[in-house]
Amino acid sequence: MRIAVAATPSVAIPTLEWLLESENELALVITRPDRPSGRGRTLTDSIVSRWAISHGVNCVKPVASLDLIDSLNEIDLVVTIGYGVILPADVLSVPRYGFINLHFSHLPAWRGAAPVQRAILNGDRILGVSVFALDQGMDTGAIYVQEDILPQPYENAGEILERMSLVGPDAIAKTLAMIETGTPPTPQSVEGVSYAPKISKEEARISWAQDSTHIDRHIRAFTPEPGAWTTWRNSSLRIDRARPISFEGDFAAATLIPQGGNVIVACGDGTSLVLEEVTPAGKKPMSAKSWANGARIVQGESFA
Repeated sequence: MRIAVAATPSVAIPTLEWLLESENELALVITRPDRPSGRGRTLTDSIVSRWAISHGVNCVKPVASLDLIDSLNEIDLVVTIGYGVILPADVLSVPRYGFINLHFSHLPAWRGAAPVQRAILNGDRILGVSVFALDQGMDTGAIYVQEDILPQPYENAGEILERMSLVGPDAIAKTLAMIETGTPPTPQSVEGVSYAPKISKEEARISWAQDSTHIDRHIRAFTPEPGAWTTWRNSSLRIDRARPISFEGDFAAATLIPQGGNVIVACGDGTSLVLEEVTPAGKKPMSAKSWANGARIVQGESFA
């Protein structure tokens, strides 16, 4: 088949590399237009764009979805992976076999932009990868393939997404085989539907009044992006890694407790977290111990 891939994030790279080496023809890569980035607001292309250029694959960056129509006339199938655009029917109907989407949840759970983050935040014990026929709804199409993914202890969203991306090639290969043999996808269940809206920076702020289990999920769900954060001495401090710990003591939530070289934070319901890695504003990630040594924490100080 002549295949196009519409994608923006790095999780698409394993599938792109597999398609390039497969018996199919990777004829086109579609990605988002270059965007301003950094303090200088320099226009920067996506990682998928850079991959396409380095591998000699034709790449287009449509500003409007309808601009795609002419590019798809000789395409059999489009695979979308984190493309982030709801496509109109006039575009979806152009390729011979339409569009399929590689989505990082066990649909119909967590339809939307942030499925892995929402699943971690919810404490789901089983996550998943789904490949479905793209329609005009938000992740509502009939399902070809699903794979379960079991989260590992203290694994954050970025780490789980990386593992999921490696499942993508096999899931897409199975889907292509189904399409070629005329095997129809299965309509999604109307039960168990949940939604995964995009995450704002403000939502990623830590509420220390919650217990340590919920805060642990919060940190792992929002790492690496947008980053779970708190306020320390009127500046933002990102908490990159922490873990619940048993600690005897009666401290108000958000209080910092230096203990044997570790930095413990009191949480709600008498629970505690030990910090492992943080990123101060304007600096690189560092161990919590190194940060604490430089910060010279005073007894009784707390996060805000």
